[in-house]
Amino acid sequence: MAEELVLDTAIRDWVLVPLSVVMVLIGVLRYFVAKLMRSPSASPSPDPKLVKEGQVVIRARNLRINSQYIPAKAFKSRKVYYTNEENGLLHVPKEEAQKAQAAMFSDPNMAMDMMKKNLSMIVPQTLTFAWVNFFFSGFVAAKIPFPLTPRFRGMLQNGIDLSTVDVSYVSSRSWYFLNLFGLRGLFSLILGEENANDDAQKMMQMGGGFGGNPTMGLAAEKDNLDIIQHDWALPKMEHHAEEVLRKLLKK
Repeated sequence: MAEELVLDTAIRDWVLVPLSVVMVLIGVLRYFVAKLMRSPSASPSPDPKLVKEGQVVIRARNLRINSQYIPAKAFKSRKVYYTNEENGLLHVPKEEAQKAQAAMFSDPNMAMDMMKKNLSMIVPQTLTFAWVNFFFSGFVAAKIPFPLTPRFRGMLQNGIDLSTVDVSYVSSRSWYFLNLFGLRGLFSLILGEENANDDAQKMMQMGGGFGGNPTMGLAAEKDNLDIIQHDWALPKMEHHAEEVLRKLLKK
């Protein structure tokens, strides 16, 4: 049976709260450091071609996700419009893909900017983890107010080798990782939409892939659209509505 622990208030005051505050401050500091390290030529006016191809990827992705809401004939015509080997919007000739990839790797400014971003992310995380591991290792910092299965023990009790402690207790090291991956929403509220921590995610959302080049995104979305099997949802709506009505009548 798992043991119930009584957490000292000093752990809250000297471990939990300082660790959370330091993680927020480090995230804000990392944002401004990355902003200072960003070269002036790293954010020029967007290339209309890149913007257009990124929007094509988004439109094709929306077609793939919502394909069940249109008839099969309409889906096939749109699929041919995007994936046609002659003039499809997602088709990229091999010569053009090779040229884009070569230009991407031959740009020294792009490599320098990526190295700066990696340094601004890796160095603070490494130093913070060493600080947490040295000063706060072995503490039970908090307790989650709902039960969990034993599979969460390795994630929530990192650094505590006690199988008798309930899974809902969180170690200080695990609290560091939870803050590391769970403060993105708070950073977006504090720093606004131009959060430096989300640069990689924004690049992928634009279909740019590595270095903002949408060629890889076009090819990947074309492959995803080629293998999708259309399944129109309208013929099943009557059966689905009947099941919902039966459940409501049973209540």
